[in-house]
Amino acid sequence: MGERKEDTNGRKKEIGTDNICYPMPCSLVGVNVAGKPTFLTVAWFSMVNVKPPYLMLALGKGHYSNPGITENGTFSVNIPSVSMAEGTDFCGIVSGKKHDKSKVFEVFYGKLKTAPMIKECPYNLECKLVKNVELPGDELFIGEVMAAYTDERFMTGGVPDLVKMKPFILSMADRRYVALGDEIGKAWELGKKLLKG
Repeated sequence: MGERKEDTNGRKKEIGTDNICYPMPCSLVGVNVAGKPTFLTVAWFSMVNVKPPYLMLALGKGHYSNPGITENGTFSVNIPSVSMAEGTDFCGIVSGKKHDKSKVFEVFYGKLKTAPMIKECPYNLECKLVKNVELPGDELFIGEVMAAYTDERFMTGGVPDLVKMKPFILSMADRRYVALGDEIGKAWELGKKLLKG
């Protein structure tokens, strides 16, 4: 563990990097392995390009799902709601080598045919693998989002509504799931108040 240090103004303390804390959105990554769907709980993912839309996942090298992503060249990212926390956690604590995770949810396929998705999830992204980058402890998979799926009840004004979807985040440092909070204002609008003055 890194040594804790107090800054000169007496408010901030250096706390080391063993328990890095930042909000990580929870997802269930869908992959076909040996012709069968499986799901892995993943909080290390992010959008990384706008046009075309690219998304990246960081997975430990030993995961059962990794060879399926490489073999099929596809994967899905499914955003669960808070009501799915138990099943989401289950998919993160057991391996597809020993447990059939395809029975936990209702599975469907989109146009890529090999990226299993979860019907109960409010939002599903179907991805085609673009690049695989080897990191010291993880594999980074970059995929192009080929299609996005949701239900009408999760839309507001023609766009997906995160408040209606009720996703949750992982606080890894203290091993807690935390629900998304209330809307606090419009992006690219709130800061304009500081322009006046």
